[in-house]
Amino acid sequence: FRFGRHFESPLLWQSIIMIITMLLMLKLCTEVRVSNELNVKRRSFAALQRHQLAPSAPPDASYLYFDLNYFWHWSKFTDYVQCVLTFTGVTGYITYLWLDSSLFVETLGFLAVFAEAMLGVPQLYRNYQNRSTEGMSIKMVLMWTSGDTFKTVYFILNQAPFQFSICGLLQVFVDIAILLQVYLYSHYPQKPVSHTAHPASTKAL
Repeated sequence: FRFGRHFESPLLWQSIIMIITMLLMLKLCTEVRVSNELNVKRRSFAALQRHQLAPSAPPDASYLYFDLNYFWHWSKFTDYVQCVLTFTGVTGYITYLWLDSSLFVETLGFLAVFAEAMLGVPQLYRNYQNRSTEGMSIKMVLMWTSGDTFKTVYFILNQAPFQFSICGLLQVFVDIAILLQVYLYSHYPQKPVSHTAHPASTKAL
C-alpha cells in the first residue's frame, strides 16, 4: 500500500512490528497446540504425497492437500511462514503490475488495514458463542481499547490515508463491544449455547 500511496514512516514501522509480534504469537500458539494435540498426523502447507516422499514412508507422512477444515491448522511454524511468504510474493507481484491504478492501491490499503481492524472479531464471536468472557483479562481489553483509541486519534490528527481512520474507528468499536460483553456476561450470566463441534474447532489458535 505504501508504495502506491506514501504515508508516515511511524505507521510503516508500527505495521512491521505488528507483523513480527503476530508471527511470534503464532509460533507460541502452534507449539502449545501441537504439544497438547492427540492427533499426531503431520499436516503441512506444502509437502509431497507419501508415495513421492519414499515408497516406505510411514502412513502419517505429510500430505499436500488444501482441506479448508485444516487450513491454518498446520503442525509446524515453518508451514505458516511458507504460507505468509507465498502470499506476500503473490500479492507483491500483483501490486507491482497494478501500482499505477489508484483504485487498486486504495482497495489494497483498505483491505490491509481492515484485516488488522478485525483482529478482535474472533474473540468477540467466541465470547458470543460461549455466552461468557470467563478467563479473559479485562486489563488486556482495556489496553486494546486505549491503544486503538490513541492510534485512531493519531490517524485523524495527522491526516493519514482515510483507510487508517475508518478502520481505526472500527477497531475501537470492536473493543468497546468486547467490553460490553464483559459487563453483560458478568452481571447477567447466560446459559451457554450448545453447538456442534467442528473438526478444526479444537485446533483454533
